[in-house]
Amino acid sequence: MYYLYLDESGDLGLNLQRPGTTPYFVIMVMEVTSDADRKAIEKAITRTIKNKNQKKSSGRHRPIAEIKGTETDLADKKYFYRHVVAIPFRLYTLILDKLRYRDQLLKNKDRVYNFLTHLTLKELPLEQASTRIALHLDRSKRKLAIREFNAYMFKQLEGRIPPHVPLDIHHDSSQENKPLQAVDLFAWGVHRKYARGEMQWYDCFKEKIAYETLYPPK
Repeated sequence: MYYLYLDESGDLGLNLQRPGTTPYFVIMVMEVTSDADRKAIEKAITRTIKNKNQKKSSGRHRPIAEIKGTETDLADKKYFYRHVVAIPFRLYTLILDKLRYRDQLLKNKDRVYNFLTHLTLKELPLEQASTRIALHLDRSKRKLAIREFNAYMFKQLEGRIPPHVPLDIHHDSSQENKPLQAVDLFAWGVHRKYARGEMQWYDCFKEKIAYETLYPPK
């Protein structure tokens, strides 16, 4: 199996006065090329969640069900990364400068999201896939938006994939699909780099980034 896990950080809103909104939006794809590597990433997520829960007093805190970039401290992020650094996964990321893409965002945010995802996936060597490709993304879209996203991705990707290789698209809960939690951590790190110039977490995993670009190009 050839696994692709997609998540984002930030939002496509243009109201920069809204708390948490920044001029940047990050798309991140993690490429995993074997079942053994996928299971190793899942194990690292489970181990990190257990480690975080053991830090807390069970009498006063609800157990943590998943790890997220916004809620996981740097020490736990580094703990997780120590357990996956030897796994040969790769990261592909596109950073949207929203203010330079304002007109398009005002027209149709869903279409912009689909287009940015396509631009990111273009950088992956899908032509080399020899087995089933599974694209997983965090389930956050409405039913109509899911149908439009899937139709757009099938149209864009099937021409690049060998005819004998099936393509599946899954919209999953990040609690149930643990590798999506890893992508959330990495996407958050890239977003903090561009939005705030914070490099501590980004510098830990930047060696895994195969592609990183700011869009639109200047």
